[in-house]
Parts: sequence; C-alpha cells; structure tokens
Amino acid sequence: MALKIYGVRRKRLTRRQALALGLGGIAFPSPFIGGNAMAENTPDTIVYVSNAASKEIYVLAMNRDTGDLALIAKVPVPGTDKPSPASMPMAVTPDRRFLYAALRSDNFPASSFAIDHTTGQLTHIATTPLQDSMAYIVTDRTGRYLLAASYPGNKLTINPIDEQGHIVERATHIIPNRPKSHCILVEPTNKYCYATSLRSDTIMEWKFDPSSRTLSPNGSSEVHTKPGAGPRHMALHPNRRFLYLITETTDTIGVYAIDPALGILMELQFVDALPADFKEQPAAADLHVTPDGRFLYGSERKTSTLAGYRIDPEKGTLSPIGHFPTEKTPRGFNIDPRGRFLLSVGLDSNAMTVYRIDPQSGALTSLKQYPMGQQPNWIEIVDLR
Repeated sequence: MALKIYGVRRKRLTRRQALALGLGGIAFPSPFIGGNAMAENTPDTIVYVSNAASKEIYVLAMNRDTGDLALIAKVPVPGTDKPSPASMPMAVTPDRRFLYAALRSDNFPASSFAIDHTTGQLTHIATTPLQDSMAYIVTDRTGRYLLAASYPGNKLTINPIDEQGHIVERATHIIPNRPKSHCILVEPTNKYCYATSLRSDTIMEWKFDPSSRTLSPNGSSEVHTKPGAGPRHMALHPNRRFLYLITETTDTIGVYAIDPALGILMELQFVDALPADFKEQPAAADLHVTPDGRFLYGSERKTSTLAGYRIDPEKGTLSPIGHFPTEKTPRGFNIDPRGRFLLSVGLDSNAMTVYRIDPQSGALTSLKQYPMGQQPNWIEIVDLR
C-alpha cells in the first residue's frame, strides 16, 4: 500500500525508515492517510490533543484555510503505567518552545516536550513529579513558572521552569485548603492571577510576584458566585478588560470587569448556558473567547453541546447565538489563532470535530470528524510561523 504520511510522498516506508521518522509502531487512522495537499508542505499551524486514558498526545498539522487536519505523530507521555483519570492538562510557553503535559496518577508526573518549529514534532526532554493531581496547568507570561490547580488535592502550586524548559521539582509556593481548585490563569501584565475553587464557589484573586515566585492575596482576595454554582474554567478577553467564568453545576457564564490598575474583579453579568429543554443537573466544562474578542463558547458534558455568545465590544456582556451539538462529553475544546475554526473533543466519543465559525453570526458549522486516542480532553493550537 502506498501511503502519503506527513512529509513523506508516495513511498512505502521500511521499518528502519519508519523508526528514523519516529513512526515505528504507529497505526495511522484512515482519515489521516491519502491525497491531502497539505501533507506535502511544512505546517504553519499545529494542533496538540491530549488523550488521558491512552497517555499520548496527537500531533496534527492544520490547514489554516480549510481547517483540515493531517496526523503527524502520536507521542507517548511517560511517567506511570496507569492512565490519567479523566484528563491530562497541557500548557504551552508563550514563546511556543515548550509544551507540558501533566498525568494525574501515581507520582503525578509532568512531562516537558520541546516543540520543533519546522515540523511541530514533540521531543520529550524531562519528566518531573508535581505536588498533586493537577486539573489545570498554565505558565506565567514569561514561561519561567508553571502554575497549577489541584482539584482532588485542594491546592495551588508554583514550580520554576529552567532555561532548558525542564520543570523544577521543588515548588516555590504551595497554597493549601483551596477546595476543589479547578483552574488558574495569569493575566497579560503578569502581575495578577485568578483561580477557581469549585467547592467554595469563589474566584480567588492573587498578586503574582515573579521575583519571590509566590502569590499573595489581592484586594478582598475572593469573589463569590451564587452558592452551589461550582466555578470551573475561566477565559480572558483579548482586550484585557474582561474575565469570563463557566460554572460547572449550574452551567452559567459570568462576566467580570478587570480593574486595569488593581487587577480586581467586578461582576457584570451572568447568563444561562444550558439548553432550555434540559432539566437535569448540568456538568459544564470549558470556555474560550475568539482571538478577535467577538464571540465566546462554552461546553456542557451531559447534553454534549456548545453554547455560543456574541460579546458586546464595549461592555463585555453576552447575548446568545445558539446551541450546537458536539462530541459526547466535551470536556475540552479550543479555537485557532485566527478565530476561523473551533475544535472540540469528546471524552466518551474518542473523536474530535472541527467547526467553521461564521465571521458574522458566530454560528458553528460542522466540517469533519477525526478519530482520537482514548479520552481526548485537552487541545492546544500553536502557530509555528
């Protein structure tokens, strides 16, 4: 069988050639094989998908014009023989040199990968045990620190990252007693940090000090949601003026203004995100804002839907676009850097669907579904050039 695999044109590979390319033992799903012209060129944009149960990262080239994907590699994430329960969070440094993936079992190993800026391939460079099972990881805006939120461990942590991209094992700050911490973000000035505590129904407000490598309370230190809302994930507006929150157990989306001088939050709006005909308790998951700041989307796992909203450019408030069916149990999704495509993975469908985002209305149109590994849950999209 003559295969066309990314960067290799119509030539049967020997076992030795396959191993040299890092393809030994990989069986590419059929949708990734064949006459896609994109597979003949060096990729400009790469999609990384973490698969928690199979402990691997799918590396895919993305066509910026059509949204088509071509599989480059399946990269194993080492550190434990056990699967990573429910998720394997990832983070990419701002300079796009390194990617991190955190397994959530045994000694909680986090793998460091170097990103090849010609091919998008990942090279494993280190594995470092973290302090707990992390639901969310992110780097600060310099890429020198890894901040993490532990849901089962009820804590926030900071670990330095050295010049070679390795995570330093010894944490510089551990903040305990933060019940069911689920998300942590650093805003663009690198001065302020926000984290969610799902059980205490709060957004924590912090000052981030890179020199001391610590967090300290900012303002009142907490913003409360309605009791039982379950604040989960957050997203920042690209204009730096607004923060958005999705609540897991009520499936609402909150809008907060960010004080530009102090970094503190002020609640502006909450909207319902659940389909009107669904009467059970929801399980909302993820949310993202398009790079132009015009649209926001949130995922809900029990209805397997994406809710879309238009963002008021001045007020930051939301008006509904509609609900769109997606992969079963959509724990994670992401939007490409040009805001043209939304990619959504299903924890229980083991697949990913690519949608086109209508530039005028924000409506989603399903384009194509791709098979993934077991329990896909997290997507990072990186422009190589």
